[in-house]
Parts: sequence; C-alpha cells; structure tokens
Amino acid sequence: MNEAKKEMILNKIREYRRIMLFRHIRCDGDCVGATKGLKEILKATWPEKEVYLIDAQHSDYLAFLGADDEPVPDALYADALAIVLDTGTSDRISNPKYALCREIVKIDHHIPKDAYGDYEWVEEHRSSCCEMIVDFYSTFRSELKLNSRAAAFLYTGMVTDSGRFRFREVSGDTLRCAAILLDQGIDTERLYAHLYLEDFDYLKFKAYVYKAMKITEHGVAYLYISKAMREKFGLTLEAASSAISFMDSIRGCLCWIAFIENDDEQQSIRVRLRSRFVSVNEIGERWRGGGHACACGATVYGRKEVRALLKDADARIAEYKNTHEDWL
Repeated sequence: MNEAKKEMILNKIREYRRIMLFRHIRCDGDCVGATKGLKEILKATWPEKEVYLIDAQHSDYLAFLGADDEPVPDALYADALAIVLDTGTSDRISNPKYALCREIVKIDHHIPKDAYGDYEWVEEHRSSCCEMIVDFYSTFRSELKLNSRAAAFLYTGMVTDSGRFRFREVSGDTLRCAAILLDQGIDTERLYAHLYLEDFDYLKFKAYVYKAMKITEHGVAYLYISKAMREKFGLTLEAASSAISFMDSIRGCLCWIAFIENDDEQQSIRVRLRSRFVSVNEIGERWRGGGHACACGATVYGRKEVRALLKDADARIAEYKNTHEDWL
C-alpha cells in the first residue's frame, strides 16, 4: 500500500546528508517511539548522516526511553530534510523550526486535515505511526537496518497507541509488524513495567476518579479535573490527562471524556474524547480539535462550553443507540 509514496520518502532520505525529525505537542508513546525509532534506523543504516531529534517538550511517563538531542544552530536546519511524524496539523508540531528545513516529509495516521508537507504518506487506518515506520522498514529491509534499540522504541509506540492491541485499528498487519519488532529481542517485561506500574498516590487518585466521574442521560462517562484536584494529588498535566483510560470499560457508555484544566493564562480546558463503536472526531473538530474517529482531542473555555460539548456528545450517543442494536 502506498508503495510509490514510501519509495519517494526513501529517495529523499538517501538524498539528504542532514535529517531533522519532528513530532507533535504534548508528546505520547507513539510520537516519541516513532521519532526515536526512525532515528535509530537511519543512523544504523547510514552512520555518515546527521540525524537530529530536537524537542523542548518531554514526558515523565516516557523518560525511560532517554533524552533527545541538544539544540543546534538554526543554520543547520536550512539544508536539512524535515520528517514530521504522527502530527495531523502543522499547528501541532512541537518544534516550529521544522519550517526552516529545505523540504518537509509528513508521515502520519490521523484523519487528514492539513496538507503541510512537500511529500506526504498518510494512512489513517493504521493503529499507530510506529506501525507505519515498521512497515517502511519491512518494505525496504534489504537496505534499512533495524536493531533492538529501534525495535524497543517502535514497540512502545505500537503498544501505547493501540491500547495494548485492543483498539479497532489493530489488524493482521499490526501484529505482523509487532512480530518483526519482537524478533529483535525486546525485553517486554521491563518495558511493560516502565509503562504500567503505578505509584501508590496515583492509585489513590484513581480511586477518587471512580467516585467523581459522572454519566450523561444516554451514556457518556465524563470527569472534570480542576487545577485544585491536580494539586491535591500532585499530578502533572500529563498524569491527569491519563485519567481518560479509567473510564474505558463501563458497560453502556459508548463515549468517555476527560476535561482537564490547563495552566495557561487563557484558562483553557483540555478535552480528551474516546469512544467505542461510534465515531466522535467530528465533535472534537467542532471544538477546536480533531484526531482519530474514536480517539481525539479538543479545547474548550469555561464550564459553559464544557456543558455544550457534553450535550453534543450525549446527542451523538443517543443517535447511535437509536439506530444500532449490537452495542454494549
């Protein structure tokens, strides 16, 4: 699939001596794994190339994967190829210096909204961008080199973005790509320990969430996390945002939403939307966001907009339940 686009990207990589890798704001396992994994593949294949991954944003959750590169002078961007991974729109690229590069390649699995690259390879049916990078390696494995370090980075992204291979985008291709990585000898026990062990205080926050969450009339589970709540439990914005996963297994709730107060002067509220069976990305797009059909984000301002978004989501779930029978 998209063989010509992959061939074009490989040719561009061959052409450039310097390559800069970029990812999205509020980094997650997929964008970190994809950028770090691709960098490792490129350095293993072409040791003479300069490959940089420079990003001021970091994740405590993913700190075990190691640090990124130190900043370099802007002049080094000018004759470089930019490869932007796992980022649907240009306004979500974390390092704005991608625009200084001579040419831009976009590799992504989100629903297309912003054609910002000179060359694009987008497959929205993929479970993760890391899956696409493994597919890229597999297509050109006679030339590209994959080592255990790259495999661990990419597997991290595949596991986290697919919900441990549970989400609807997971396919036979997903598992075949995962097998390629596991064949490199990943220490999955240690990897899963880093990803899923929880501090005792965080477990107390989880218990609080189960008491505080609510459900709308037609089955939208939701939670509002204020700055005061974050301070009470000592939570970073990243840790608070992960509470969305606590509500993913409620029978009859086909959509679940977390509202998290940000620290900015605009008093914005981050919205994380997830769903089962029914697409909700149009709701995210109406409220300054977007993403995947069943996993997207948005931004609202004030409790009035919180209530309005919840009303939109409740109406969407009511419509789905009225027109479908086999939902749980």
